[in-house]
Amino acid sequence: MRLIVHDLAEPEYDAWLSGFCRETDEVIGLEGDIRHCVGCFGCWVRTPGTCVLKDSYKHMGERLAACEEFVLISRNVYGGYSPFVSNVLNRTLPYVLPYFTTKNGETHHQQRYERQIRFTVHFYGEGMTGAERETAQSLVGANALNLDASGYTVAFHDTLVSLKEVQ
Repeated sequence: MRLIVHDLAEPEYDAWLSGFCRETDEVIGLEGDIRHCVGCFGCWVRTPGTCVLKDSYKHMGERLAACEEFVLISRNVYGGYSPFVSNVLNRTLPYVLPYFTTKNGETHHQQRYERQIRFTVHFYGEGMTGAERETAQSLVGANALNLDASGYTVAFHDTLVSLKEVQ
């Protein structure tokens, strides 16, 4: 199963996702309200593995652990994710433990789940500069390391039309 998080508006979403998704995929889009992570670490100490914020995104850690591939589709915003996609990614904090380990000489969180996922990111947007692409590539690499992903892929699409060709 793939967990797909996207920030596509309704018309683009319908046209693109209809050919991309499989029946087993879970898709998270702009529908519904999502609260912002407040950094309270309640997902580690008060309700381990579950966010304390009461919305439909409180089980993002478990949802991430249940997938084989985590796919993000985001407008490129200065070399980073769109606000919505970034917020959903922040809400996956319960996926990791509050304890630390060293990887490649850097301090990272230990994994809560033994299973590794693949991490795929599609950035779209006109006029992405080389610096924005490099920043995005580094960001996804760092996120993949934090998620203990088995591997990651980053793709850049100048238009939604070229994003649709991924199908």
